[in-house]
Amino acid sequence: MSTPENKIPTVAAGYGENEKPKGGKGGQPKFIRSDMADVPVQQAAGSTLPLVITRKKGDDSEDGNYNPFEHRKVEHPTSDLETFVHLLKGSLGSGILAMPMAFSHAGLWFGLVATFAVGTLCTYCVHILVKCAHILCRRRKIPMMGFADVAEQAFLDGPPSLNRWSRFIRFMVNTFLVIDLLGCCCIYLVFVATNVEQVVRVYMETELSIRVWIMIVTAPLLLMCLVRNLKFLTPFSMIANILMFVGIVITFIYMFTDLPAPVERPGIVAVPEWPLFFGTVIFALEGIGVVMSLENDMKNPTHFIGCPSVLNLGMGLVIALYTLVGFFGFLKYGPETQASITLNLPLEDKLAQSVKLMIAIAIFFTFTLQFYVPVTILWKGLEHKIRPEKQNISEYGLRIFLVLLCGGIAVALPNLGPFISLIGAVCLSTLGMIVPATIELAVYHEDPGYGRFKWRLWKNTGLILFGVVGFVAGTYVSIIEFHAEFSGGH
Repeated sequence: MSTPENKIPTVAAGYGENEKPKGGKGGQPKFIRSDMADVPVQQAAGSTLPLVITRKKGDDSEDGNYNPFEHRKVEHPTSDLETFVHLLKGSLGSGILAMPMAFSHAGLWFGLVATFAVGTLCTYCVHILVKCAHILCRRRKIPMMGFADVAEQAFLDGPPSLNRWSRFIRFMVNTFLVIDLLGCCCIYLVFVATNVEQVVRVYMETELSIRVWIMIVTAPLLLMCLVRNLKFLTPFSMIANILMFVGIVITFIYMFTDLPAPVERPGIVAVPEWPLFFGTVIFALEGIGVVMSLENDMKNPTHFIGCPSVLNLGMGLVIALYTLVGFFGFLKYGPETQASITLNLPLEDKLAQSVKLMIAIAIFFTFTLQFYVPVTILWKGLEHKIRPEKQNISEYGLRIFLVLLCGGIAVALPNLGPFISLIGAVCLSTLGMIVPATIELAVYHEDPGYGRFKWRLWKNTGLILFGVVGFVAGTYVSIIEFHAEFSGGH
């Protein structure tokens, strides 16, 4: 019989007097360290865990008397409405402009159904992640967790075979978050350069290649990304939001003018093109990297999931908008649809030129905000390894290196369509489907179990398989597209 004291996790700053590292394979003790590299809660997927020893077998799964939400200390908690707005801002990015291209790889009617299906699946996986986070918070008596924290603690609380992989899953989540966000930064560079090049080409006799424009766009970002305080980037965010909103509204006006009949567009396309559709849609819809930070900052965290909930209402609106843009954008431009709907706007039209420049400037300013999160994750992992007197110069060096890295990748792969699909397939299939499903399997392993006929096991196995198929097929098709581009010359 376990005593109540055995149910309380041990919190310490290091090993206690009688506590030594367990000898198992790899010699890794089963606890979560607070100094592991992660992004702060205010940005995304942050670590807020103290040093917590994992529960022993036989402990109760959770303490019904512990309410983690009552123990949260958030300086400026957000209301349901504020969280709803933040969720929209986090999900409504440049991906919405790529939705018509996604439909071109699916067909008008299949794209309509599949976008709703993929959006619902992504939203459900977010539900899984947040619900498991709540269970683990009660079980471990921890007020809040970030994405990587949830993954690591789930593996520590899961089957013994997963315990040794707890540090690895944390590292993997953070790695894919960094790759995803830096990949988005590369896409932003290609997007801005492509739109600016289209406008300038109208007025310049000498044409510059898209790769030259990417280098030109990258140069001022080397200085802007040296800003370390997020507060100083807020004005750029406000400008970006206004320009993006105005630009998309004007784009809608062009898009809804002189629409052809739906019968003029294919309802469904060949199966080999579907992976590009799924990769693009997942890239556009998946905002799982910021979900835990939004939930952690809420005044009423229980309102985030459920029915109705902030998540359901927010993602429902996002899915509807993305489907609307994708459907009518492809209906309007058909086989001429480009990787960003703005590239289809008439080149000679002054208003269309202003839209291209407005959205390009908005995405340019968004780069600095998107760049902030991966830099924070990487720097927290490196900071303790560098002497204090060299930390400032080292952080600046890291920032410059990452901007140059993004610029170099964008110059090497300046084709926007396959790039978007590749990031969606590689990173967001993993973070958005495979990892949440694996976390639920680990959390529900012993208590409360997998349910009648082990339905949770079959459901999550299906999600993992779907994510793996999306990962492999999307990556393969994107690489084939890049290969075709380089073989034929850009």
